[in-house]
Amino acid sequence: MNADQRSLAEGVLYTDMYELTMAQLFFRMGMHEKNVHFEHFFRKYPDYGSHQAGYCINAGLEWLVDWMREARFGQAELDCLRAQKQRNGEPMFAEDFLEWLAGQSFLDRFTVQAVPEGRVVHPNVPLTVIHGPLALAQLLESSLLNRLNFQTLIATKAARVREAGCRRLMIEFGLRRAQDRGGNAGTRAALIGGADFSSNTGMSCALGYTPKGTHAHSMIQAFIALGQGELDAFRAYADVYPDDCLLLVDTINSLESGIPNAIKVFEELRKKGHKPVGIRLDSGDLAHLSIQAARMLNDAGFEDAAILLSNQLDEMVVWQIISQIREEAGRYGLDPDHLINRLAYGVGTRLVTSRGQGALDGVYKLTAVEKNGQWIPAMKVSETPEKIINPGFKNVWRIYNGRDHATADLMGLQNEDPHQMNPLELRHPTDRGTRRIISPNNLGRIEPLLVDIIRDGKQVYETPSIEDMRKQRDQDLNRLDPGVKRLVNPHIYHVSLTPKLWQLKRDLIEKSGENADIIL
Repeated sequence: MNADQRSLAEGVLYTDMYELTMAQLFFRMGMHEKNVHFEHFFRKYPDYGSHQAGYCINAGLEWLVDWMREARFGQAELDCLRAQKQRNGEPMFAEDFLEWLAGQSFLDRFTVQAVPEGRVVHPNVPLTVIHGPLALAQLLESSLLNRLNFQTLIATKAARVREAGCRRLMIEFGLRRAQDRGGNAGTRAALIGGADFSSNTGMSCALGYTPKGTHAHSMIQAFIALGQGELDAFRAYADVYPDDCLLLVDTINSLESGIPNAIKVFEELRKKGHKPVGIRLDSGDLAHLSIQAARMLNDAGFEDAAILLSNQLDEMVVWQIISQIREEAGRYGLDPDHLINRLAYGVGTRLVTSRGQGALDGVYKLTAVEKNGQWIPAMKVSETPEKIINPGFKNVWRIYNGRDHATADLMGLQNEDPHQMNPLELRHPTDRGTRRIISPNNLGRIEPLLVDIIRDGKQVYETPSIEDMRKQRDQDLNRLDPGVKRLVNPHIYHVSLTPKLWQLKRDLIEKSGENADIIL
């Protein structure tokens, strides 16, 4: 695919065909400029089968805004649409519609609010709110969901691995197993969610991070095939990288060959005034090998040498390794906490593919339409209660208790202020009999979650650095109840409605069978 083809595939036409056919229908009906309100949210946390998430980490917003800024219907895009035919041979898209498309700019036509990247987020809470003309808002759907759902999915997985690993050094190794160019998005999301570094050289450099890596088994295999050995390979690597020497020790036998040879090379480096980084274990019982490696390194005077673990790691594997170390390290005279603190993790396939849950259940739904100068709430009614959307213009607040722990996310109507609600009543979104009262004595601060990103066609939000996103992520995670962060069967975090929004939703459901002024 040449550069022009790539631009065509990844630009404004990076969307589904039905978005374009609907946009033309809105144009034909004179509805295309009607102001509407769309919301992006996810319905359920990732469920990995044997374990489940109790929170997500928001990611992808910057790349969406970048795409909105650059997306244009140029001549190549218009010619592509012009070439599409209906079954009767007539053009799929009329010239007047194409002419209208040619004059549009996504960034200029919208007001956008969003939850910033790096924040902990929960189901059914609007993460991105789009306000603007109907036809263009519809055209945003596929690209928006593609960018936001995937990066949020990977950032969430990265956060879970990092939490399971006691927040020790973590390197994202997923490029070789990623879904084509999704590897770049996966790297960015992993850096937001939990990885400290990545082996992905190009994306690391683009984001301002130092790419990290060790060496492959092939280096040692090549030396052996040419009549030398593992020790010769290690010495060659140490000679080229004396201050960055981290050796992969499991090509032959970790305990009988790899670690002893690594120690010999480390001793030679030490005599020359260099400090080795450590070793990498990529196979076998990683918990047992970590303990034995630590014992051998300690005996040789390398008590602080890192032990980097890799090979099909995810949050459950990391948690099991740490649990086994806590139980067994003392038998070998090792301090479990000291050993855990010198561990690092290279996490690849199961991170970048979100092993067990390959997609986030994120959706983009119409929640209000302007009619005769007034806003009419839009409603999708479903036989499945969890799929009935929360209608209308909404604000979102995070409610903290007196210990500054997040206790609920609250959705309410645009003109509501929870600071004025005394006591604060939280209604379950689908169960009419379930509500919660928070008294002033138990109430801490109330934080708005949505911030202005684009206001009347102008970007007003300065994208934070990934470092700032990470700080926000850690602050949010520190304020979560430990039960919500559990790897298996996490405690359910409360996402609630104000009584007014709850009543509006109930009224619209009841009116859905009548001739009501409601959009279903």
